[in-house]
Amino acid sequence: MTRILLIGYGLWCWLVFALVALTALLLGVPAPRLAWRRQIARRVARAYLSLTGARFVVRGLEHLPAGPCVVVANHASYIDGLVLVAALPARFAFVIKNEMVRVPLAGLLLRRLGSEFVERFDRHRGAVDARRVVRTATSGQALAFFPEGTFTEQRGLGRFHPGAFVAATRAGVPLVPAAIRGAREVLPPDTLWPRPGRIEVDILAPLPAPSATGRAAANELRDATRAVLLARLGEPDLCA
Repeated sequence: MTRILLIGYGLWCWLVFALVALTALLLGVPAPRLAWRRQIARRVARAYLSLTGARFVVRGLEHLPAGPCVVVANHASYIDGLVLVAALPARFAFVIKNEMVRVPLAGLLLRRLGSEFVERFDRHRGAVDARRVVRTATSGQALAFFPEGTFTEQRGLGRFHPGAFVAATRAGVPLVPAAIRGAREVLPPDTLWPRPGRIEVDILAPLPAPSATGRAAANELRDATRAVLLARLGEPDLCA
């Protein structure tokens, strides 16, 4: 694709994003029921991918348990959150870094969607947030995490924060790995200029909750999840 066409495509993507974000705010924020707000967000996310011509494929939805569970996905692009919202059923609450709550309008929408915010840099505040997330998982809420917390320009799977695995073990719920492929190419980490491409989400077989609930069990679940995702992604282990 020529440079002019790429520029035109990027402008179109940002125009569509502005329109669907406005739609999500106008319809989603005032909606009286959480289930409605999440359904609006899911449809808006899917509309964005459709209108920008992204070839979006989701496989393995049958692997999601009917009850509470924890989904963890790899993180390689700014578009990953939108992609996972589009891929998962609307019953999932997303666990998001606390910095997002301070982003104008986005923070408001995320709060109205029932998102859980966690502190990454203040250890005491992070521990309080982690206990709250565990209570949410224990109450029967399905949760979605990006356990890497952030991404880099280097291709590969980064270090996992423990929160998702502690929540799954203490709540005694299955953990479901989800592999996102193609998002890095559609919106590379070193630019905010989108490119056309194919995005695939593979929801993999759930890993059963460990019988134990301690840190060792959470670490074992973390390592098993990393192995499954690395095998599906075919990318380097940045922690090796």
